[in-house]
Amino acid sequence: MAKIQRATLRRLGLPLIRPYRLSYRTFESFEPFLVEVEDDDGRSGFADGHISPGSSAETRDGGWAFLCESLQAAIGVETAAAKASVLDRFATSKVAATAFATAIEVLEANPLLDLPDATILPLLTPLNALEPAAIAEEIEAWLAQGFGTFKVKVGKDVDADLKRVAVIQEATRGRATLRLDANRAYSREDGERFASRLDPEGIELFEQPCDADDWDANAAVAAVSRVPLMLDEPICTLADIDRAATITGVGYCKLKLKRFGGLDRLKQGLDAVRQNGMEPVLGDGLGSEIQGWLEACVARTTIRNAGEFNGFLKPRDRLFVEPMPFQDGAIRLPAGYRPRLDRDAVERFTLERRDFQSP
Repeated sequence: MAKIQRATLRRLGLPLIRPYRLSYRTFESFEPFLVEVEDDDGRSGFADGHISPGSSAETRDGGWAFLCESLQAAIGVETAAAKASVLDRFATSKVAATAFATAIEVLEANPLLDLPDATILPLLTPLNALEPAAIAEEIEAWLAQGFGTFKVKVGKDVDADLKRVAVIQEATRGRATLRLDANRAYSREDGERFASRLDPEGIELFEQPCDADDWDANAAVAAVSRVPLMLDEPICTLADIDRAATITGVGYCKLKLKRFGGLDRLKQGLDAVRQNGMEPVLGDGLGSEIQGWLEACVARTTIRNAGEFNGFLKPRDRLFVEPMPFQDGAIRLPAGYRPRLDRDAVERFTLERRDFQSP
C-alpha cells in the first residue's frame, strides 16, 4: 500500500464579485483550506473546505490546527490508514477532517469522480434585491441566464420577510421555484409565525428556520409550516438523517460534502435521505470551484433537483486550468472531465501555507 510522502496546507483568500449576505454574516471573500497530498507512488490529490464563522462551533483557527496536526501525523502512513485516522476524529473539526479525507479519495481516484458521460446539473441562484422594482429586475436577469430555482434569504423580520416573499412570488408568476432559507435566524415563535402564514404557491421548501441544535424548535415550525421543511446544518451523519425522518413536516435534508466526511460518505448520506422517504438536496453556496466540482460529481447519480453547489460562481477568479463549464444556469461537465489546479492562481490567492514531508 502506498504511503503519504508529502502534504501541503494552504489558506486561500478568494475575493467575491459582490458581497454575499447571510443572516449571520456578510462575506467579502471566501477563505477555504486547500489540502494537497502525494504518496510515494507519485499519485496526488487535492480538496478544500471553507469553515464559515458563525455557521457552527467549528472555527478557522481550530480547523487549521487540526489539519496541521493531522497532516504531520499522516506522513509515512498508508493512505487508507491516514483517512481512517482523520475520520476517527471527524467530530472534532468536520470541515477540516473532510478536506483531508477527500484529498485522499481524489488521490486514490475514487470512482465517483469518473464521468463516463456528459453531465448537465442545473443550479439555483440567490435573490439579493430587497425593493420591488429591483426584485423584478433581478428575477428577469436570472431567468434570462437560464436559472429556474431561486434562493430567498429570510430570518430577520417576519412581516418584512413575508412581504418580500409575496413580491417575489408575484414577480416570478410560476416561472421559477423558490427555496426560502432562514439560516437558523428565527426563534421558535417567529419561525412558526412565518411558516404558518406562507402562501405555498411556487415554494419548494423552507430551510433551517431555527438553531441547528434546537431540534424541538425546528420540529415545531415543521408542524405548522405550509411548505415542507428542510434541515441543513444539523445533518452531518446517517443518524442525523434517521432523526430528521421522524419529524412530521420535514420533507428534505440538505447535505454538504464539507461536513460529511468525504465522497463515499456523502453519497451514502444522500441515498439514505431518499431511503427514509425524504428528498435530498446537495451543495454549499460558500464553496470554491474545487468543492463545486467534487459535489457535482456526487450529484450526478444522487439528486434530481437544483444543486446548491454554486459557490464557485461568487469569487472573481477560478482555481482550475480548465474552469468548470457553466452555461444557461447549469454546470455542464464533459465526459472524462478531470480538472487540474491552476498553480499561478493558487499561489496568487495563498494567504498562509504549511508543508509536511518525510525527512
